[in-house]
Amino acid sequence: MDEAVPVRSILAIVVSRIGDTLLATPALRAIAGAWPDAELTCLGHPKRVEVLQNLPFLKRVGAITKTRARLRGRLPGRRHDLAFVFGHDRELIEYALRVARRVVAFRQADEALNRRLYKAAERPAHQGGHAVQYQLALLAPLGIAARGLALSYRVSEEEARWAEGELRAQRIDGAGPLVGLQIASFPTKGYRDWPVESFVDLCRRIRARHPAAHFLIFGGKLERERTTRLHGQFPECSTLYAGRLTLRQTAALMDRLDLYIGVDTGPTHIMGALHRPMVSLYHGHSPSWLLAPLEHPCLYAVDHPDAGPACSPDAPMAAITVDRVWARVLEALERHYTPSGR
Repeated sequence: MDEAVPVRSILAIVVSRIGDTLLATPALRAIAGAWPDAELTCLGHPKRVEVLQNLPFLKRVGAITKTRARLRGRLPGRRHDLAFVFGHDRELIEYALRVARRVVAFRQADEALNRRLYKAAERPAHQGGHAVQYQLALLAPLGIAARGLALSYRVSEEEARWAEGELRAQRIDGAGPLVGLQIASFPTKGYRDWPVESFVDLCRRIRARHPAAHFLIFGGKLERERTTRLHGQFPECSTLYAGRLTLRQTAALMDRLDLYIGVDTGPTHIMGALHRPMVSLYHGHSPSWLLAPLEHPCLYAVDHPDAGPACSPDAPMAAITVDRVWARVLEALERHYTPSGR
């Protein structure tokens, strides 16, 4: 890049699900590190961009959609010196071209559009490597090196105080270990769900080993039947939060956990960005070596026995036995849990 041209304002556009948004944080951190004196603004999906709030390397966080992008940026002048567009949506690239002097995006099928880009990055092969590396590929044409591969999330002081007060109000602040459970993925990825009966068996083993253990059951409204069934098995030692919390409230409570156990979905990526003890279960169609958090200090991943390119989404998650998950839970608790750990 021409160093004679100053870069004072940078735009990054990341319109995707929770997981993919967090998987882009190493790339966002690298962009900020490459131009430490510039202000980096990030626009994301209105329902997911909040996971980027409070990150120290982002000056501003805002929302955009493909529909809104068609209407925005029509006034004269370009307010950004440089823009990076993650993903492949033409509407977002066109918007970036209206508001930034130079735009970096993945190569498009339309060569006329590619010629308007400052740099066109080559798309990595599907499942050709870890999802973080896929996002970092956007920076390759500018030679920007990663500044660590760990995911980033920041719980604010106010959110931390809320979580502490919530646990106290529920009279579970003295429980131990405090274990968070995310038992379902979003509906279109339901094949990633581990059977409720397996979670029940696992929780019984945890209580047998740690009689003071308490479970926080997370999730959304769509999986209420499953989460309610699990809570019904442990009414005296679990709190059902599914469908009751905002995304950031969920993250604030997760940051208080002694251990998190969950299937591959958005909250599991948040836990991966909090860098706290976690046992995560991965379907063979989307194994840990593609999606698990990198450079995580206390990750205990459990892969489907048939994990690999040939594994069909139809392969049942029940193939992951309770014994295998229990072994990882024991390992995590023995290494990281102490009664005064929170």
